[in-house]
Amino acid sequence: MSVLEAAPLAVLDAYRTCEFVTLGRDGTPVVWPTAVRRRSDGTLLLTTSLAFAQKALNVRRDGRVALLFSDPTGSAFGQAPQIFVGGRAECPDDVMTGPQGAEDYWRTLFERQPRSRSYLAPGVRRLMDWYYLRLIITVTPEQVVVRPPLASLAPPKPSTAPTSAAPLPGAAHLARYPSAVLAARDASGAPVLTRTRPVVTGEGFAVEVPDDCAVTAGGASLLVHRHDEHLDHMHNALVRGRLRQDGDRWLLVPGSVVEPMGSGRPGDAVRLLRRTKRATSRYLQRRDLPRQRVRWDAFRALAAPRPGSSRSTP
Repeated sequence: MSVLEAAPLAVLDAYRTCEFVTLGRDGTPVVWPTAVRRRSDGTLLLTTSLAFAQKALNVRRDGRVALLFSDPTGSAFGQAPQIFVGGRAECPDDVMTGPQGAEDYWRTLFERQPRSRSYLAPGVRRLMDWYYLRLIITVTPEQVVVRPPLASLAPPKPSTAPTSAAPLPGAAHLARYPSAVLAARDASGAPVLTRTRPVVTGEGFAVEVPDDCAVTAGGASLLVHRHDEHLDHMHNALVRGRLRQDGDRWLLVPGSVVEPMGSGRPGDAVRLLRRTKRATSRYLQRRDLPRQRVRWDAFRALAAPRPGSSRSTP
């Protein structure tokens, strides 16, 4: 019996995204939003494009991972419980050029994110082939914790400490969101996740952590992200820093901010395409792998409307 049976599976399956954390080379937990599908054997399937392969590289170095289902946008569950899943992941070096082995993942993604189907159009393929060259990550759950929705928890107390003269790195990014996801490590070194409401202090961001999330001091990060009900209009930013005890709360002292998709400035889309093309080529070249052709017909077959559906194919 899978440990996932302890979770409300209908709610887990309805989440459009989850937060997925891996351990970086220096041990810092790095968390990003991603789509996931539950398999019948109790494992969880994720994918990552070669252009954003760092998750895969981290998993190959240290398989300890965690997922948090905490943003129910688009799921029809307005006050869905948060679901934390800790476990171990594997990621072979096989580059997937088609949906084989992940058909249900892709079929669901095409339905939930209709705009992604436009990437299959003949005139767009040359620009978007990097999107479909993927690595498969399989997570075997070992721990499940179900938490109440953050909205039902008491809001944090405002800080009375003086703020610093210079803005903290990431302060402007966090201010645009009502909450963020904290990624830290427990006493065993495994990554843990919790959604929290950061409060700006003079030295960093104070965060409250539930009792079932036993964090320790060290490298940590705060993720903010959003998407609409069609997994569109996305934005995400990661504030990396160090976590330390601050009285009865924890304090993340920020060091840097990462915005992989850009900040909405003119030209971000062009820069992103150039960067993803280069990153994909670099991944293949370092492993002496050829750039294989995407199996466009196989993807188009999964994107086609099911019987009774009103969707049209590209």
